[in-house]
Amino acid sequence: MDLDSLLSCMSSASCVIAHGTNGLIVGMLLFLVASGVSLIFGVLKVINFAHGSLYMLGAYAALYVYRLTGNYFYAVLGGTLAVAIFGAFLERFFISRVYKSDLLMQLLVCYGWILILDDLVRIGFGAEFQSIGMPETFAVAPVMVAGSPIPPFYIFLIAISFCVALVLWLLIEKSSFGRKIRAAAANSAMASALGINTTALYAAVFALGAGLAGLAGALAAPVRSITAGMGFSVLIDSFIVTVIGGMGSMGGALVAALLIGLVRAFGSIAFPLFVEGLVFLLMSAVLVLRPNGLFGKREHT
Repeated sequence: MDLDSLLSCMSSASCVIAHGTNGLIVGMLLFLVASGVSLIFGVLKVINFAHGSLYMLGAYAALYVYRLTGNYFYAVLGGTLAVAIFGAFLERFFISRVYKSDLLMQLLVCYGWILILDDLVRIGFGAEFQSIGMPETFAVAPVMVAGSPIPPFYIFLIAISFCVALVLWLLIEKSSFGRKIRAAAANSAMASALGINTTALYAAVFALGAGLAGLAGALAAPVRSITAGMGFSVLIDSFIVTVIGGMGSMGGALVAALLIGLVRAFGSIAFPLFVEGLVFLLMSAVLVLRPNGLFGKREHT
């Protein structure tokens, strides 16, 4: 434990900005993954244990497109669309079969796809670590903020992630598609009786959630090592986010993801050997004080 280092950092604007930026990057990328988990659970009532593998798939798809085109923005778009399309396929032919099944059956189906996708990327890309590297567009001098150098790519990651969060909120809260999503989440049988095509809606929701995971993987590809199994840690963190924020809450996912990102960034200063423990302590405290999460709705019996 090194509280003196934390206090010293908090008294320095450059240190706060540097670690705060790292926390925002971790938090926003985590939000993109966790929002997909939360969205899928909120509507389909399925806990997608394979969501971390969709994040991995987005990174590999972006790597493939980048090698073909040399354009990072095409790579992000290609990675997102590829995973969204795969998500629609996965939902229609596999996940839809276990909607009414118990949690164990859902876990087995999703875990099977974790193993399948891990092996497929090993076959296609090899078992060694891969990397896109810093795109040429962002290979420029850092931006100085209060004496702290901030790479332009980090600013791009934070900005695009916040933009996606805003678009997602507008889509769910202000659009007719969002109203259908909320109706299906509240009562799918009633929504179907009112003429909503829940079959197509479920596929679209799962594809959207998968696309968000793919987007996170594609955005993170230049600053993360790409390897089979890379989605495991982000899967655990995304579930922690949904627990802290409240299952099915987009706003809760955003707040919880940012909170975890900042806890990791600043906790690594004072508790370098206990960062993971801090995250789980945070989750435990929330579960004790608010069992339904910070923004979760209490279920009525």
